Amino acid sequence: MSAPQSAARRTVLKGAAALAGAAGAGAALTACSTESNSGGRTPATPTAPVDLGAAAEVPVGGAKLYRESKLVVSCPEAGRYKAFSAQCTHSGCVLDKIVEGEGNCPCHGSRFDVATGQVLRGPAAQPLPEVPVKAENGRLVAG
Repeated sequence: MSAPQSAARRTVLKGAAALAGAAGAGAALTACSTESNSGGRTPATPTAPVDLGAAAEVPVGGAKLYRESKLVVSCPEAGRYKAFSAQCTHSGCVLDKIVEGEGNCPCHGSRFDVATGQVLRGPAAQPLPEVPVKAENGRLVAG
């Protein structure tokens, strides 16, 4: 290959690499966007009542994560319950654990107070949406 052809080929390859990098960066940013994920994911709060099981499973002064139902329920005092969506308000990931009263988002590290739904650490900026919950015949029903 002559020098001009080699230089032209390098220019084309650099352009292709730059284009691929830009496309990858755009996909990564899209994956982080609340707007783009909202169309394909389930709602952050239940649209019908959800039976969560025995109310006694939520400790007084503590909380329980119902990951499959995408809910977190706290019990500030005996017989009183508060429920929040367990779907992170940043990008829609479901919280994966509760440690010392904080719900953890495994995707980007946001932390939420599970007793109030408030953001304790970003990147999430909005609190977890509250969900109505009540104890009926010893069972918790949310939504």
